[in-house]
Amino acid sequence: MANPFRGEVIKLYKNLLYLGREYPKGPVYFRERLKSAFMKNKDETDPEKIKKLVARGEFVIKELEALYFLRKYRTMKKRKGARPGLM
Repeated sequence: MANPFRGEVIKLYKNLLYLGREYPKGPVYFRERLKSAFMKNKDETDPEKIKKLVARGEFVIKELEALYFLRKYRTMKKRKGARPGLM
């Protein structure tokens, strides 16, 4: 019997791999950590545990997006220059 979460897990992995291209410590570092995290849980068969792991992966995606947005915001702020009295 095939795992019903297989497609969802693969999609999560691909999304994280895509987002890892801009990771501050480099894409190679991110890819190695991502692969080890997925390989650690590759033999998981409990559907509830798999749901929790997928939810955690989706949380990581949101955190990465927030990290990238904040980095973009800081860069834009540096380019405009800090105006006195704003901070």
